[in-house]
Amino acid sequence: MAVEIKVYGTEQLCASCVNLPSAKETAEWLTAAVSRKYGNDAVIVTYSDFQHPETAEDKNWADRIVNEDLWYPLVIISGEIVGEGNPKLKDIYARLEALGVKPLPAADE
Repeated sequence: MAVEIKVYGTEQLCASCVNLPSAKETAEWLTAAVSRKYGNDAVIVTYSDFQHPETAEDKNWADRIVNEDLWYPLVIISGEIVGEGNPKLKDIYARLEALGVKPLPAADE
């Protein structure tokens, strides 16, 4: 079963993130980076616009983004915040590997 990385954001950039990629661009970047390292089947990256939540989980994170002034894009893996504003691949990879996701053999060379 694949691990899901959920990227929350919205079309409007956060005030502190003006020079950074949008949340959608971050989700696309993560999809490419994660698939290169772990393959296409181990991890799924999904994007959710927190201003238009579709599920109860999305609504919960949307409320937290607003109420706790979290920066977006907000990257969540297995219910844990792994990055916000400008997520770091090192942190995302560490969380994935802690969950048992193994890099492709070629990725270690």
